[in-house]
Amino acid sequence: MARYLIKICYDGTGYCGWQKQKNGLAIQEVMEKMLEIFAGKKTSLIAAGRTDAGVHSLGQYAHFDYSGSMQEKQLFLAFNRYLPDSIKVLEIMKVSPCLNARYQAYERSYRYRLAKEKTPFNRNYSGFFPHLHLNLEKMQSAVQYLLGKHDFSTFGKSNPEVPNRICELKHISISETERYFVFDFTADRFLHNMVRRIVGTLANISHLHLPPETVLEILENRCPRQNLVITAPASGLYLMDVKYPAKFLDESYNPNFEENGMVNTPLLHSIK
Repeated sequence: MARYLIKICYDGTGYCGWQKQKNGLAIQEVMEKMLEIFAGKKTSLIAAGRTDAGVHSLGQYAHFDYSGSMQEKQLFLAFNRYLPDSIKVLEIMKVSPCLNARYQAYERSYRYRLAKEKTPFNRNYSGFFPHLHLNLEKMQSAVQYLLGKHDFSTFGKSNPEVPNRICELKHISISETERYFVFDFTADRFLHNMVRRIVGTLANISHLHLPPETVLEILENRCPRQNLVITAPASGLYLMDVKYPAKFLDESYNPNFEENGMVNTPLLHSIK
């Protein structure tokens, strides 16, 4: 039995999200049905994060255990032959049996595209606020107060199953094109709806001409129920990237060897 890490991109339109649910078709369900055919038995696929309905991905990662006869290249070709056009496997690699795609990811990156005008062609791939007037400089001035390690309870959907609300937001940038405002985020972890609620709040602050320090006040309040906090549409959100410690990408890595005085040599790169 070997453990594999798979990189996937998908169009989240029409799916109920990554995680299997009773009320719709999920990305995980489609992938696991394919994997069951290849493995000859039901096999779980554990992802780095559970994207919501309508959210897209250019770099989702998941792990699975497989003992069949196909090698990485054969699995790669088989997935992409039978998967629907809305899902594509970008890479498959054999990794350490100790790797867990969800719990050992140390960094995640998201992008949010906010359209200046909603059209029939961008409605599934960008967000839009019909009544808000946005200003790039005002939003850029406000984001500085979100950088660093904070309790992001205000910006995360309330969930008693996730008592730890501390996240380290390492990078935020906002740029403007002719048709979009583009928000890029990198953090060690994100709470449910955190990116979408930050984008909505920044847009709201810009529209209302509030001082940038307002973000700090909202953050310190630590209450998800805030009149200024609005959730941007799911259609504009993209999971871009996930990173893992290099040692877990080496299929020979086993921490038990280190305990016995034998040290594994990790790969010289991590997923980017």
